Amino acid sequence: MNEFGLYFKIGYQHIADLKGLDHILFIMALCLRYQFADWTKILILVTAFTIGHSITLALSVLDVVRYSAHWIEFLIPCTIVITAISNLFVKKFSFRSRFPIIYFFALFFGLIHGLGFSNYLKSLLGKDHSVVLQLLAFNVGLEVGQLVIVLAVLLISFIFVTIFRFSRREYLLYVSGGIFALALQMALQRVPF
Repeated sequence: MNEFGLYFKIGYQHIADLKGLDHILFIMALCLRYQFADWTKILILVTAFTIGHSITLALSVLDVVRYSAHWIEFLIPCTIVITAISNLFVKKFSFRSRFPIIYFFALFFGLIHGLGFSNYLKSLLGKDHSVVLQLLAFNVGLEVGQLVIVLAVLLISFIFVTIFRFSRREYLLYVSGGIFALALQMALQRVPF
């Protein structure tokens, strides 16, 4: 397998791995309020997250930014908790605002998640100074994995809301509550004091 393919696969597996449940929960919390008909809004949301985590992933891997890994591992589930809580305030599903606050959450929290991804990638790269191709491949793999998660969330939402006729708001509240509980437990386990 060529180097691009190898790092693409590593990036994909990193986000789609059930051991990395925190990343999956964050994507779920971000996308739960949307359905297939909202694909343009989802595209903006996912792009905002991508921009955020791509920036800090690159800056960290290139050793421009340094941080405490313990704090990042604590902050990642905190981003999930906040995103799940934000879902509680969704009462209408018309989404008329051009730039809802969830886009800001996706961008800002993407910065934090990018730092979490960078620990893993830096450990793979070692002291290699030509990391641009590996960084690009890893990031593209992450994005493909993220899109698979988004599609799964949309499909499951479609099944419950359209086929089983759950109230869209109740579905959002129940699933967000479960995500909140899991993320809060993760955050409490990772408190860096």
